[in-house]
Amino acid sequence: MNAPAVTDKTAPRSERSQARRFGGWREHHGWSAVASLRRLGARPLGTLMTVAVLGLALALPLAFYLLLANVQSMGNALGRNPAISVFLKADQAGAQANLLAGELRGRSGVAAVTIKTPQQGLDELAALQGFSGAVHALDDANPLPWVLVVQPQAGLDAPAVDALVQSLRSERAVDLVQDSGQWRQRLDALLGMGHRVVLVLAGLLALAALLVVGNTVRTDIASRSEEIGVLLLVGASRAFVRRPYLYAGIWYGLIGGVLASLLALAIELALAGPAAELDRAYGGALTLGALPWWLLLAAPLAAAALGWLGARLVSAWQLRQAA
Repeated sequence: MNAPAVTDKTAPRSERSQARRFGGWREHHGWSAVASLRRLGARPLGTLMTVAVLGLALALPLAFYLLLANVQSMGNALGRNPAISVFLKADQAGAQANLLAGELRGRSGVAAVTIKTPQQGLDELAALQGFSGAVHALDDANPLPWVLVVQPQAGLDAPAVDALVQSLRSERAVDLVQDSGQWRQRLDALLGMGHRVVLVLAGLLALAALLVVGNTVRTDIASRSEEIGVLLLVGASRAFVRRPYLYAGIWYGLIGGVLASLLALAIELALAGPAAELDRAYGGALTLGALPWWLLLAAPLAAAALGWLGARLVSAWQLRQAA
């Protein structure tokens, strides 16, 4: 004969009670998730409008993030990294250029120095569109000077770069120093302001999404005030009563977040053609990127958390009023 199976009756009464409570709690969570989703589907027009508002509100920060990331990428490709062009005087020959280059390589703050001969400068000028005819019209004498391209060390701050530029301008053999430091500082300032604007915009739109879900859940609770009153009279806890509305907020946020990610992808696809044309115009120097996959996945989860929070705050307040 087989040994009799051990039943739950052999367990202590407290453990059986806890197991029953946990089973009921888990069952009610499952019922609340399904029932709230069915309730959303029962009123498709209202659900669609709420989800559309959430999707549009949450897609805006993603679109601005995409734009800001590509502007930063364009800045890096178009010369955001510092490079100082030092034009020597016309009477300076190659020997003086090599001597000055060797001296500059030993200075602190200088990573590298590249010498550009007058012939190299003339070849670059001839390669530019519209300048080839003018270059061929020149006499045999090359009017361009020797140029030293000084690359500051990585991580050098703006004041140190400015000090390096001033020291280069004080050299006797130097005629002109061309530095894009002011342009770099303006770009960095614009990018910093852009990051701050995106954060503020994301916070405001997240608050708007929270209020939209909260107002929708408040309307739903108000329409079922009699049912909620009966549940409270028969001894249902507030957590039991508000659970379906919390899941409704989660569904609103999750679906709205998925819609926001899809809208951001649609914006990205719409900009793919012009971005490719811009990249070709700059000879493939631009590296325009797309939204990272983790951000597209995090948007629905963050929106679901916002929906839960909005529903939690409103349902708690509504139930306190009904009690």
